[in-house]
Amino acid sequence: MLKDNLNNVEAVISQTCQKAGRDRADVRLIAVSKTKPIEMLQEIYDCGIRDFGENKVQELASKFEQLPKDIRWHLIGHLQTNKVKYIIDKVFLIHSVDSYKLAMEISKQAVKHQVNAGILIEVNVSEEESKFGVKCGEVTELLEQISVLPNIFVKGLMTVAPYVDDPEENRTVFSKLKQLSVDITRKNIDNVTMEYLSMGMSGDYPVAIEEGAVYVRVGTSIFGERDYNK
Repeated sequence: MLKDNLNNVEAVISQTCQKAGRDRADVRLIAVSKTKPIEMLQEIYDCGIRDFGENKVQELASKFEQLPKDIRWHLIGHLQTNKVKYIIDKVFLIHSVDSYKLAMEISKQAVKHQVNAGILIEVNVSEEESKFGVKCGEVTELLEQISVLPNIFVKGLMTVAPYVDDPEENRTVFSKLKQLSVDITRKNIDNVTMEYLSMGMSGDYPVAIEEGAVYVRVGTSIFGERDYNK
């Protein structure tokens, strides 16, 4: 069943790229595996997926120890400064940096562990009060502050769009993030690139791809609904 789910998602990504005139190789799928058991992750790994996304530090660290070492782990949930040390040498990319304080801690731990940390700035494009992330107008200032920190490199932007019944409602959110990345690229800030745009989830990832997503974060459409009681 998981293989079928994955094949369906892959087919949608391919069709959407074709429709949008994008190269399929330019869009990367993150299998969001939060709350899912190791066996399910292994099954998706065996289908060729190497990018996995987790929300919680403890869960990522535990799965890191149990699964193959060529997996690229993405921390996509809110990250507290006191937990950075547990994953700094395990993650490929931290998607959810939304403050200078957090960036400073990531930099400090990266220096300590002798690694380079790749991060994305989480942008609250829709300005929902319930969501983390900086406002669009605050991103450039934050980037300029972070850019001088050692062992930390900004690789792009991330957003969590609102939950909507019609994915088209999120098109403006995605197009705004894309435009913001274009504007930032023009500023030529040291140690800052807009290589990755992380946007779009199970409900709206085709629209995100049409608007320029590089990473789409898909969980439910691959693994099925989550059981948070476990």
